[in-house]
Amino acid sequence: MAGIVVAGTIVALTACSPPAPGLLKADGVERISVDGAAYRAELKALRLSALKLGAALLSDGGDGSTGNVVSSPGSLLIALAMLRAGASGGTAAELDGVLKLPLERRDEAMNALLASLESFDGDPGSVDEKNPPRKPVMHAANGLFVDKQVTTGPEYLRTLAGHFGTGVYPVDFRDERTTKPAIDAWVDRNTGGRIKESPAKYDPSNTFSLLNALYFAAAWRAPFDPDNTSDLPFTKADGEEIIAPTMHNELKMKYAEGPDWRGVDLPYAEGFVMRLVLPDAGAAGAGDPTLESEKLAQIADAFDAAPLETVQIQLPRWDHKCSFDLRRVLGSLGLPKTLTTTEDFDAIQPKMMLTQAAQGANITVAEKGTVAAAVTQINGAVSSAQPLPERTIEFDRPFHYQVVHSETGLPLFMGKVADPR
Repeated sequence: MAGIVVAGTIVALTACSPPAPGLLKADGVERISVDGAAYRAELKALRLSALKLGAALLSDGGDGSTGNVVSSPGSLLIALAMLRAGASGGTAAELDGVLKLPLERRDEAMNALLASLESFDGDPGSVDEKNPPRKPVMHAANGLFVDKQVTTGPEYLRTLAGHFGTGVYPVDFRDERTTKPAIDAWVDRNTGGRIKESPAKYDPSNTFSLLNALYFAAAWRAPFDPDNTSDLPFTKADGEEIIAPTMHNELKMKYAEGPDWRGVDLPYAEGFVMRLVLPDAGAAGAGDPTLESEKLAQIADAFDAAPLETVQIQLPRWDHKCSFDLRRVLGSLGLPKTLTTTEDFDAIQPKMMLTQAAQGANITVAEKGTVAAAVTQINGAVSSAQPLPERTIEFDRPFHYQVVHSETGLPLFMGKVADPR
């Protein structure tokens, strides 16, 4: 891959230093350095955008079995922000309006968000997932596979390289035997093998494939003692009582509550928390912990101001995976023009339209910590080509959870546990 023809110019591809081994970027385009403190308002807006996406993903449910869902609003937000960087006209306005993206300094804010995660970057392939690391590994990677025969806008590539660190891979989509393994290898490498293949079915008529991968592995600040794990009842939404392996601990953590919920921020060793939200047993819809975006925003604000308290916690183990047809999710959000336009992505490729959008995610939560991964893929084709505890909380019925980056409040992963078995 010596180069790619872009609007009559040659943009050479050179090796980039870690975090992503083998990542390529446009030659001569350096990642722009930003100060996150200058983008506090924009980062809060991006948090609200991610919460809205998370609510839509949980409402859709994907292919989650027995009501369990794991998703990554963080991954979807990053992928949509990369897509928005090449949108214009009514599609740009629709994305900004529906997702409530910052109207100014949007790309700079996303750069700041990604930069805030980089201190936790590492190689997913080096993680011993049976012993999650005390120093969390939060690996984020952005990749763009484009057809060598189609013009891709140079300004778009520069924006992705400068603000998203996106690697650009010129391929021949008609050559499935070469291109599909290349995309799948990128996915496998950037998720530490937890996701082996790209989530969208391969289509040789595509000319554009945008990907974001997130990988997270971290030990709890205070691990659960396996000797204290026992089989205890868990009541499902339909009233059925099952038995699930359940962990126990007691430690200082943020505790917050509202009129019909209460929850905790269970801390990892550094930089992240798992937000666990338990609807009150008598609350409307308590059996299904799918929360609307407004409620999620209220919960986030409550935790921003919550004090540390000594909490005795009872939490089941779980190991879940899920996949989503994101065209369906984006349609439910009210993005019809984004899904159908053949004009407003010309800055990416002339007459390009979206053909596929998908996400795959998984998570493992156990006594030592958490390991999770997600990949979001958006494909397109040119239209011509197509002491005594102060609190006690027992998660013994369906509950909502998030993996939250403490500095920005971004929900990297979001899900619900209906049946932890």
